[in-house]
Amino acid sequence: MARYLDIHPHDPQPRLIAQAAAILADGGLIAYPTDSGYALGCALGNQEGKERIARIRRLDERHHYTLVCSSFAQLGQFVLIDNSVFRAIKAATPGPYTFILPATKEVPRRLMHPKKKTVGVRLPHHRLVSALLAEVGEPLLSSTLILPDHDEPLTEGWVVGDEIGHLVDAIIEGECGLEPTTVVDFSDGTPVIARQGAGDASLFVEGA
Repeated sequence: MARYLDIHPHDPQPRLIAQAAAILADGGLIAYPTDSGYALGCALGNQEGKERIARIRRLDERHHYTLVCSSFAQLGQFVLIDNSVFRAIKAATPGPYTFILPATKEVPRRLMHPKKKTVGVRLPHHRLVSALLAEVGEPLLSSTLILPDHDEPLTEGWVVGDEIGHLVDAIIEGECGLEPTTVVDFSDGTPVIARQGAGDASLFVEGA
């Protein structure tokens, strides 16, 4: 069964953040709260973790996994952003958005969309996630925790435990948003709303 870490949402305890980071470094898979519901996360190079996420969510190869980043500087290492896209994303983040962008050579091919060579990226607005990313020192490979028979992400730690506690290594208890991210696809340079969620889509597409 998963280990529970009860981390304060506004003043994350460094000791517990370090424990969560150690679980990730040891190849673990965690369920953690974000500004758009719970997510599943593992270390960037953890292929087994990616496969575990796919099994839990029953994802196929066309799914866009997300790199949850701590800053624009970090994000810029993994995706290609022109000036107009940069300005649009900068104005809306940090926040509950996932952006689909062309991947750089820093992204392993197994993490890209197999045909488009794109990847999802996030800059969440959540103190606990920010503290965890700072401790880990690199993006988390992540996916919103929407179970196969659900339309919305799980939003409470005890429910996560009941549903998938036997499938993850740790569950971080904490506050989170109630809706999934708004997904904005910039694959071709023009914003397309692939999923309407918590983020205001009109910032990218008028009338969305």
